[in-house]
Amino acid sequence: MNAATQPDISVKLAGLELKNPVMVASGTFGYGREYADLVDLNGLGAIMVKGILMEPWEGNRTPRMVEVRGGLINAIGLQNPGVEYFIKEELPFLRQYDVPVIVNVWGRTIDEYAQVCARLDSEPGVAALELNVSCPNVKHGGLAFGADPAMLAQVVKAARDVTKLPLIPKLSPQLFAIGEFAKVAEANGADAVSLTNTLPAMVIDVETRRPVLANKIGGLSGPAIHPVAVKLVRDAACAVKIPVIGMGGIENAADALEFIIAGASAVAVGTANFSEPQTALQVVDGIREYMQRHGFDSLAGLTGSLNME
Repeated sequence: MNAATQPDISVKLAGLELKNPVMVASGTFGYGREYADLVDLNGLGAIMVKGILMEPWEGNRTPRMVEVRGGLINAIGLQNPGVEYFIKEELPFLRQYDVPVIVNVWGRTIDEYAQVCARLDSEPGVAALELNVSCPNVKHGGLAFGADPAMLAQVVKAARDVTKLPLIPKLSPQLFAIGEFAKVAEANGADAVSLTNTLPAMVIDVETRRPVLANKIGGLSGPAIHPVAVKLVRDAACAVKIPVIGMGGIENAADALEFIIAGASAVAVGTANFSEPQTALQVVDGIREYMQRHGFDSLAGLTGSLNME
């Protein structure tokens, strides 16, 4: 490739046309509005918005976040204003931007997942649905549906039956055989899978001998889980033909490139958004520079290029 030529970093993923492979992860970027004065939203590959339930949900009691070495533990509990509020108050704002919006969907029952998916199916501005079947911070729903292959199959199928939008189940890092769960998602109508979600974790206040978080446990995210996530992405990408979206501890372009080389078609920046809102855009620039330096004309040639010998 000529040194002056810009590599093609666009991605076709699950029916979506992305300008670049770098998204922002659900639960770390609000509904986009919160970051609009800090980040050029049009420069992102996609925005994965905070999880949506059919009805408003207040989440867990505080304290529900604690910083630790290598990351962050949160027990927000999927607080959200409900699907009707999202459609009326948040979606019109997001429609102003030339960036695909992927809505994270969750439910306490399989029927609730289906209800939210059906309600969002025909809404202009919703590009795809991410099915959260892996959150460890809620007592009902979330991980309960993603840790059993039969339950995962039911959730994905129920969503597939009510929507034409691309479906992206978000898988848990706790799964022993991540490839098999990715296959279940694929077989029941998923168009891609995203991974990984947070790892269950706890912090104890040694003076009081009590958990720091009101919810007792939370989900660990950030650089500490990055090597785990890379391995899981590799396993999933080897198991299925649908695209894999990699996430977990991305702080720079090298972190994102690990996922892509391991087989991810796209990546999502999460915890780093809290400390440096420009991280995702910096990662975009870093991927482009890497491709130019190594002679890659398009992202497709880099994806899954891992040499295991």
